Amino acid sequence: MRYLLFTATALTLTSLALAQPAEGPFSGGRFLPPIDPLIQKLDANSDGQISAEEIAQAHEALKALDLNKDGQLTFEELRPNFPGSRPGSGGSGGMGPNRTEQKLTEKFDLDKNGYLDPTERQEALKVVQAGGRPGGPPGRRPRGGQSLEGRPGPKVSPEDVKNYPEAELYDPSVLRTVFIDFDTETWEEDMAKFKYTDVEMPATVTVDGQKYPMVGVKFRGQSSFGHVPSGSKRSLNLSMDFINRDQRLHGFKTINLLNCNGDTSFLSSILYSHLAADYLPAPKANIMKVVINGESWGVYSNVQQFNKDFLKEFYGTTAGARWKVSGSPQADGGLRYLGEDIAPYRQRFEIKSKDREDSWKALINLCKVLNETPLKDLPKAIEPLLNVDQVLRFLAIDVAVVNSDGYWVRASDYSIYLDTSGMFHIIPHDMNEAFRSGGPPRGGPPRGGFGRAGSPRGGHGHGGPTLDPLVGIENERMPLRSRLLAVPQYRTRYLQYIRTLAEKDLTHRNLSPLIAHYRELIGDEVKIDTRKRTPYESFTQATSPLQENGAAPEGSLNDFIEKRRNFLMAHAEIKDLDVIDFEKPILPKQPTLKRNTKITVAISEFLASNQRTNKDPQGEFEDWIELFNHGNTDIELSGMYLSDDKDNLFKWKIPSGTIIKARGYLIIWADEDEGDEGLHANFKLSKGGEIISLIKDNTIVDQIEFGPQVSEVSSGRLAGHTGKLEKLSPTPGTSNRTYK
Repeated sequence: MRYLLFTATALTLTSLALAQPAEGPFSGGRFLPPIDPLIQKLDANSDGQISAEEIAQAHEALKALDLNKDGQLTFEELRPNFPGSRPGSGGSGGMGPNRTEQKLTEKFDLDKNGYLDPTERQEALKVVQAGGRPGGPPGRRPRGGQSLEGRPGPKVSPEDVKNYPEAELYDPSVLRTVFIDFDTETWEEDMAKFKYTDVEMPATVTVDGQKYPMVGVKFRGQSSFGHVPSGSKRSLNLSMDFINRDQRLHGFKTINLLNCNGDTSFLSSILYSHLAADYLPAPKANIMKVVINGESWGVYSNVQQFNKDFLKEFYGTTAGARWKVSGSPQADGGLRYLGEDIAPYRQRFEIKSKDREDSWKALINLCKVLNETPLKDLPKAIEPLLNVDQVLRFLAIDVAVVNSDGYWVRASDYSIYLDTSGMFHIIPHDMNEAFRSGGPPRGGPPRGGFGRAGSPRGGHGHGGPTLDPLVGIENERMPLRSRLLAVPQYRTRYLQYIRTLAEKDLTHRNLSPLIAHYRELIGDEVKIDTRKRTPYESFTQATSPLQENGAAPEGSLNDFIEKRRNFLMAHAEIKDLDVIDFEKPILPKQPTLKRNTKITVAISEFLASNQRTNKDPQGEFEDWIELFNHGNTDIELSGMYLSDDKDNLFKWKIPSGTIIKARGYLIIWADEDEGDEGLHANFKLSKGGEIISLIKDNTIVDQIEFGPQVSEVSSGRLAGHTGKLEKLSPTPGTSNRTYK
């Protein structure tokens, strides 16, 4: 029986390979990625065909995949054989959401300056794996209008544009121009080839008249890259801290410039962000104009990155674990419980900080509690782990604005934050397909059905103004909806948020002025934008203002808003509900701390540029901070924090049980290598100067501020805890000595 099952599997897979498109539905509503590698396992003689003899022997090739030896092959056992579906696969053409980068920088950076110069890049390009083709992919027709071919734009210089040095980066009232200058005219072709590698193209960026050298630039996104041909605008990621880790653009180290592919209005992310800001922490957005090597590439949506800067702004800390849940046709990041093994979660969730076993175990526990707790017990079990009210707001917004890349569509395209108290938060991520009428979903029919019993609710495909707010509530791939909304009080609260959004936010009064403002602000630039993929007339139609009689032009954003609001307000399960009087997110304020002179621990010495002085337990030259106990008793450092950020004094918590002996020294490595042997803080020191703070119970134990540092020259106090800051010869773990 087991061999028959294996042989049947081989026949099924062979049939799928020959008869099905590259992506298609699999059992249980999942999606089957390309299966070429698995077919290759069956093709014993490598002739490109599966013969009857090879099918007869298929069980030999498949037995190894049956991990639990039960005679059946589950999706989870097959999944690792799909290209790009597991960490380290990195094969060409991989389709997994967490496709592994090809590591090239360290190997080809011969002068070890942190980036590849033109000569080094040419050598690296010789070994780039297939996937970043020289001419770029052929692209697909964008939704919402006729597809245009990109062509060279007008020349622009910094002297031609207006500067806004005092305005915040995401100020909606200004249209900034960002100038990007590469060291080569083949930047687009080279950057496309490097798309799935760790290579960033170095560039000089000029904004508001100020030059920022050595900024790293990459193409970003999946469909925004793969569906757009070379010569048309693709989304860009700018790393301001590429070489100089302290370099920021108006306080931000990462700039995301989105091409708005398929969004003829250029405003989807902006409208989503504007509406969501009253409900939960959400990325900010506005519009920027981009000029590359002196030529205009038109307007882009400038959307805030979910990173430590985001955490500091909205949560008052940079600590905690972050995950990005990327989207793809076979995405499965809905928080299903997949067992206790970390590996399948790594396939679905891309961790961005605090990549440690305890972070993953916490995520797995959340999934287990969410999926396996009896519904009657779920509130008591889940609320200590998950900010449920914020999740309900997120789910309501995502559906209210019909975000076609939302959680309700693909169980992906959002972010996760685990704060230092162990609470999980759900954050919007992909906002650029909101406020649009529906169309057929990419990659086949809705996975698992959009409504009860798999029947469509509220229209076809990715929805539209009549999308039912209870879409997908029985889809087990999306337990944030299927499990949480099965709890009566959560379902009621969710529907109340939908009612509140419809009545107070999805209104012409709230959104029409914003649409009109951006139509005026960017209209002339859109008109002369030669790299956009849709005609100017599509933009003017999408942003058409209300007519004199108050009517919204057909097909416009205002038309969508009106139809969506009317549908939701008349919905049978919403129309009689009360509007929620909720609290808006309040940005945290940094507490003012007093000095604590009773604790006999001080910052004695530090080295902010260690290239050859001393190595950490891992054998690496890293920055370090030395603490000194100038008292006569041992001190346990539990509850103390170290930080290099005056706006986040509780940046790194010293591990419980850490003791510093009387008159003794303690070295802490400032290298962002938490989890390694030894004490490793989650920050590095700046050679250009900054602040170091030691905090205990909302008091300042010690704090020093320093300026530019010299390599292999430490700074500190000769007495270890008193006196002015002086240059020292590095003496980690012993008495300080003046530098000579």
